[in-house]
Amino acid sequence: MSYVVNGTELQTDDQGYLLEPDFSDEVVRVIAAAEGIELNDDHWKVVAFLRDSYREHGQTPNFRNLLKALADVLPGCDSKSVYDLFPVGPAKQGPKVAGLPQPLGKGGY
Repeated sequence: MSYVVNGTELQTDDQGYLLEPDFSDEVVRVIAAAEGIELNDDHWKVVAFLRDSYREHGQTPNFRNLLKALADVLPGCDSKSVYDLFPVGPAKQGPKVAGLPQPLGKGGY
């Protein structure tokens, strides 16, 4: 599997995660469309948070830590609202849509 973004083919693993991170907005749009997600402002806030976390720590947080950290980014968010954004699983589908490599373990650490 791969994604084509602006005429460039981006390689993925067998689950559709990019092998190398790509921080362009167009990558987010292409992967979100492939995942059946219509992006809104809250999606973009989560994507920005996940990308910042990846840049800072080299990985993305697991769901529990993601939910705690998102309280600053999306006031009033809870587990249901984050699953509404990324129904397959925010700690797994979120990084995929953000154009990041597959998280470690069960949703990253």
